[in-house]
Amino acid sequence: MPPQTLTILGSTGSIGQSALAVIRLHPERYRIFALSAHRQWKGLCEQCREFQPEYAVVGDAKDAACLRNDLRDSNLKTEVLYGPEALCQVAADRGVDTVVAAIVGAAGLSSALAAAMAGKRILLANKESLVMAGALFMQTAKKNGAVILPIDSEHNAIFQSLPRDFSGDWTQSGVHKLWLTASGGPFLDFSAEALTRVTPEQAVKHPRWSMGQKISVDSATLMNKGLEVIEAHWLFNAPPESIEVVVHPQSLVHSLVEYVDGSMLAQLGNPDMRVPIAHALAWPERVTSGVSGLDLFQAARLDFFPPDTARFPCPGLAYAALAAGGTAPAILNAANEVAVAAFLERRIAFSDIFRCIDAVLNAMSAMPADTLEAIQSADATARRLCAAQSGVLPS
Repeated sequence: MPPQTLTILGSTGSIGQSALAVIRLHPERYRIFALSAHRQWKGLCEQCREFQPEYAVVGDAKDAACLRNDLRDSNLKTEVLYGPEALCQVAADRGVDTVVAAIVGAAGLSSALAAAMAGKRILLANKESLVMAGALFMQTAKKNGAVILPIDSEHNAIFQSLPRDFSGDWTQSGVHKLWLTASGGPFLDFSAEALTRVTPEQAVKHPRWSMGQKISVDSATLMNKGLEVIEAHWLFNAPPESIEVVVHPQSLVHSLVEYVDGSMLAQLGNPDMRVPIAHALAWPERVTSGVSGLDLFQAARLDFFPPDTARFPCPGLAYAALAAGGTAPAILNAANEVAVAAFLERRIAFSDIFRCIDAVLNAMSAMPADTLEAIQSADATARRLCAAQSGVLPS
């Protein structure tokens, strides 16, 4: 059986590095076709030396020139491309079987959509593709025969806990509710007053997971869970009222599916992204991930309780955006990206993230989200409005 050929979009980020760690364990099963990074061309160069892809993609011409020079010195024939169009090219190339969509934020939408249009097997970590363009993305995937395998730990857990032949028909499968677990982040026990004083350094230190800065802040505000509610709605045809968020500080139960007969199925494991990535890479088979199994005796206890929506109101904004439909989720996501960046740059307080997003949602009306252009227009407008709210220029 020939090896599966992969493009990894965002290969120098935490998800991309975890994917390569799993692939490294199974060189006979996987071959790297293309790798991409936005600015981290030196890290990308090291990955190219090891995996020797046909293509490497960076954000701009300057970084592309630097990468070409280093690769030339290493006698590698990897072709260097740059820019958004190049990302779409390596995602849609007919030589690619599988695309790991791991670019953070709205920047990953176009290339993930290109993979869907090309009918690829997509290992989806870029939740913004579904938050911003859920209906368009799912319709495109269905029309072109793309297979979407979620590698967010929560959605992968739900995927594993659903029937193998689940088609989105809740009545036929007997599904009643989806339970998305949240660690609660680093500020789970902070008072509302204490939350006004937290620093970026505190916010990016997640107690359980090793993640990038933006997603770590989203976890701290619980906005990450709100975005995951929207993602789950599209992935699993789930009514919003049938998606429940539950705080589980140990982060060992990664999500649950509740059935009409009262049964609940859950996926458990150590908090390491190599587990869901290995599952999706090999699906419907199983391969080793390099992660040890969960020691139930050491785990000892599992706690669950509802989120405090007064101290952490961001998930409520996501539910409201999902109910509004159209471009509202894209507006939510854009405002959140700008507000989080402003917090990381110390321009606003942690508690101002919610205020900025809420103001933008109230200032913009949701429009139909039936084209990529309409979604990108709403995204750009929301970024400008949030930049004005937070006192920074849009990125």
